[in-house]
Amino acid sequence: MARMCTICGKKKQMGNHRKLLRGHYNITGRRTFKPNLQTTLHEGKKVLACVNCIRTKAKNAAA
Repeated sequence: MARMCTICGKKKQMGNHRKLLRGHYNITGRRTFKPNLQTTLHEGKKVLACVNCIRTKAKNAAA
C-alpha cells in the first residue's frame, strides 16, 4: 500500500534543506516532505487519509 491519501492522492514531495550561513541561505541537500496520514473510516472502509481531508469531511458532516 502506497503512503498516499486515498481521498485526494496527496503523497510525499521533494524539497531542499536550507542553512543560514553568514546572512545567506545555502541549499545543502534534498529532503522529503511527507503528508500527515491517519487511518480513518471512509464510506465504511478503513483507509489512509491526510488530516486535511479528515477535517474537511468532519466540517461538511457538521453543516
